[in-house]
Amino acid sequence: MVVTDTVGLVLAAGAGRRYGMPKILVPGWLERAVQALHDGGCPAVRVVTGAAEPDLPAGVEGIHCAGWEGGIGASLRTGLAAVGPEAGRVVVHVVDCPDVGADVVARVLTAAGDRLARAVFDGRPGHPVVLPQAHLAPLLASLTDADGAGPYLRAHEHLTVECADLATGQDIDTPPVTVAGHRTDTDTPRRPVAGTEPGDDRRA
Repeated sequence: MVVTDTVGLVLAAGAGRRYGMPKILVPGWLERAVQALHDGGCPAVRVVTGAAEPDLPAGVEGIHCAGWEGGIGASLRTGLAAVGPEAGRVVVHVVDCPDVGADVVARVLTAAGDRLARAVFDGRPGHPVVLPQAHLAPLLASLTDADGAGPYLRAHEHLTVECADLATGQDIDTPPVTVAGHRTDTDTPRRPVAGTEPGDDRRA
């Protein structure tokens, strides 16, 4: 088995009910997430799919989550189980934070080294999250379908890397509003209330 030092994992399995479509299908979002990981320091990138399974960017492997309706924890479990054995560390990102670019990923990876770490934006937890190999098995054992890595991170010492100067890091839950024929991007991204949107890509 070939071990890749760093594997990027995009969680993109949700139905995007409040958005009106699976967010993996929003034009440009998947490509941005994949490029952010790849250009930020992940030589290999995998995407967890579920509600929709579009064509993926060249060189990117899809991992289908059969239980995607359960929530982000189900998607994360499926993804980590697939890539964990071949990864020295896994960098988890989500498809619905389109302003997070390669500069954010690179900063978090550089600071993390072999430590558990995550990006924060003005102190607010966000993505990416860096999971070293030593944490993968205990994290997998602790995951529930509805919750991502957040409870595990809160229970374990980890590095927080401030990135608000590079991006907002906010997840987008509703589409832009069209006013007088003009598309606006004034939606204030916010976190869904846990349990209200089964299968959506909530924050880890």
